[in-house]
Amino acid sequence: MICQSNENFYREVINVQALIDHRVDGLLVSISKTTREFNHLHNALDNGIPMVFFDRICDEIETDRVITDDFEGARVATTHLIECGCKKIMHLAAPRHLLIGKHRYDGYLQALKNHSIMPDEGLVLKCDTREEVFSMRQHILSMAPKIDGIFAVNDSTAIATMQVLQENGFKIPEDICIVGFGDGPIATIASPPLSTVEQKGYEMGREAVRLLIQRLENPTAQINYQTKIITPSLVKRKTTQQR
Repeated sequence: MICQSNENFYREVINVQALIDHRVDGLLVSISKTTREFNHLHNALDNGIPMVFFDRICDEIETDRVITDDFEGARVATTHLIECGCKKIMHLAAPRHLLIGKHRYDGYLQALKNHSIMPDEGLVLKCDTREEVFSMRQHILSMAPKIDGIFAVNDSTAIATMQVLQENGFKIPEDICIVGFGDGPIATIASPPLSTVEQKGYEMGREAVRLLIQRLENPTAQINYQTKIITPSLVKRKTTQQR
């Protein structure tokens, strides 16, 4: 059974309860970005259902987890922009209560510090969906003449931002270089194709299923929870270039 919350905490709670009611053997969970309390997940564990977190995880619950090294991916992405000659780099960020938001923000900051670039909180916008890009388009456009690079927390945000900039006369990458995070199918069909961080979602999913099956096949084994960290890699395409 596959359930989607569409980033809605209440839908996530309903989904988890439905899975419990259907007596599923185990759960693979990536929490919604609006999830801030976890009683519904504790309830699943209390019902004896093993759980593996992937991608968006919860530090409050001790269980197996598979994550991308978000800090390193963000550091590599921002470093690439700096090596292209960018000095004023905007970060379109996820909420920091999400670990992926915090870690990608921290990686962005670390790359700036490594190259003696003073971080500017004015260049960090909480903006991690296409809808938020379009609602903030005037603010983004007002900042565009002051920046030369953008690191976006995901590919859809990067591509929506690129669209807004191009519609208003900015050339990508000549005026502003852009790097996303994820490397889903949309990255290759964007115009120009998007430089991004490959999150290796297939590998993450495969490892999460392996850990869950391991728990199901060894229910009486001593609990020794594992955290598997997937190392992301930079994919250079046409939204970045040397200046």
